[in-house]
Amino acid sequence: MTQWINESVFYHIYPLGFCGCPEYNDGKIEYRLNKVIDWIPHLKEMGINAVYFGPVFQSKKHGYDTSDYYNIDCRLGDNASFKKICEELHANGIRIVLDGVFNHVGRDFWAFRDVQNYGQNSQYCGWFQNLNFGGHSPYNDPFWYEGWSGHYDLVKLNLYNQAVVDHLIGAVEMWINEFKIDGIRLDAADCIEPNFFKTLRRFCKSKNPNFWLMGEIIHGDYNRWANPEMMDSVTNYECYKGIYSSHNDRNYFEIAHSLQRQFANGGIYQNLCLYNFLDNHDVNRIASTLRNRNHLKNVHTVLFTMPGVPSIYYGSEWAIEGTRTRESDSMLRPCLNLNAPGLKNTDLIPHIGKLSALRKHFPALCSGKYENVVIRNEQLIYKRFTDNQTIVIALNLNDSEYWLDFNIRGGCVLTDVLVDGSEYRVENNHANVMIPANGARVMILHNGDFNYSKFISDIENTVPKPIAVSSDESEIISAADRENVFSQPQQTIKRQLKYGKYRCYTGRDYAVLAAAKDYDSEEKVVIYKELFDNGTILVCPEKVFLGDIEIDGNKIKRFEYIDND
Repeated sequence: MTQWINESVFYHIYPLGFCGCPEYNDGKIEYRLNKVIDWIPHLKEMGINAVYFGPVFQSKKHGYDTSDYYNIDCRLGDNASFKKICEELHANGIRIVLDGVFNHVGRDFWAFRDVQNYGQNSQYCGWFQNLNFGGHSPYNDPFWYEGWSGHYDLVKLNLYNQAVVDHLIGAVEMWINEFKIDGIRLDAADCIEPNFFKTLRRFCKSKNPNFWLMGEIIHGDYNRWANPEMMDSVTNYECYKGIYSSHNDRNYFEIAHSLQRQFANGGIYQNLCLYNFLDNHDVNRIASTLRNRNHLKNVHTVLFTMPGVPSIYYGSEWAIEGTRTRESDSMLRPCLNLNAPGLKNTDLIPHIGKLSALRKHFPALCSGKYENVVIRNEQLIYKRFTDNQTIVIALNLNDSEYWLDFNIRGGCVLTDVLVDGSEYRVENNHANVMIPANGARVMILHNGDFNYSKFISDIENTVPKPIAVSSDESEIISAADRENVFSQPQQTIKRQLKYGKYRCYTGRDYAVLAAAKDYDSEEKVVIYKELFDNGTILVCPEKVFLGDIEIDGNKIKRFEYIDND
């Protein structure tokens, strides 16, 4: 299993919508996706450490109609600008997963254009599934071909053709080499030839053993696609439905059944780390799906405490609404500006941040086993546990607080680490816990040796490990990814570090607290604090903090000293 995935919290961005791109490609290069860099503090506030980008490569319309796998869609920028985005994300400890649309291409795909131009004389006739010259296509081409799911603007590729496979693997190689991506999400994975996945896996794992492959699967047995020969993971649509439906119907039996079936002892997916979500670019926003918005925190609590990796779809942290229609998905894929008046600071964002911190602090929430404890229509208790740690999750759908009795073994005290630090005694393996109205508790089971004050201090003052960046920022080195380390000459620092206030090129202010040295590498680092939101404390290599960044061809200071207030 890919090592980093269990500890990940994903943020899913549909770039063409997120950036407000024209519906149809106008051929003009606009560096709209650069705004992701300004979102990095927001992502870190929620504990995000992985971003899944929807389609970013050249297409005519929505991104899933690829016309060129080797170049970034000009509506988003170009290869050079996307490389810088990836560098900034990696430098901030955020991994990158791209959408691999390998089942079909758009009608503007260069090889399909060749067939249109040269007919049977084209050397690419064999690149497309069931292409023949015995009739006309719905677009009145003098040939017929297979479209994906009856959509003839999406031309199905012939993945039995070695030249096609070589072209796609070559694209992936370029993504890995150029952008240093950490994984791929495979679109329409249930429609793709299994041998292609085997070839793709062998190639990607040879480049990076920790490379992650995840497939979009809506129905069926997930083990068919997620196994040692094909992909590492798939989308967990079963629990996506179970989470919102159990809250809407006030019936926790539904999600409890799915979780038991999937992950409990003897569960069919207990050895998989599935990709969990509440919404995405294809389904209605969770804030529109839920009948009672008071349940928003509870659905996120389930998402972050169930087995697998959680994912937040961009904008849903503000509980924005959006539903799809027969005519359009645009409401699901809006353009968002970080400081727009319409994005209100709700208490959902700190809730997500707290849940991310709990996953980081307690290994049982990332990789522990699962077991149902109590199941009622409006209340649910389950636990995640390892040999050394047990976390109990209790949820309540009722509009009033609810006291619930249950049996639990392995300790004498339950301490809430999500809400308020409340403690509940466990006597004779029996506990009685108050669950807030429309709320939840996440509790650690212990023998009186858990220090809640120290725990709060630990999660509020966590300092990320320094990440070394080369002088030209073209190669990013993560302490967690030694296989990606490159030796680069170091930049000589000419500017003098001062204590006090600095303004980042993004416009946000920070206060330098101290200068330090990394214990292992002896590299000089800067410890600084956000002067906004929750005042998160950060660490950055000194040469990066005092260095320059290039914006639109101009070099400017990454951080500008303001004063010593």
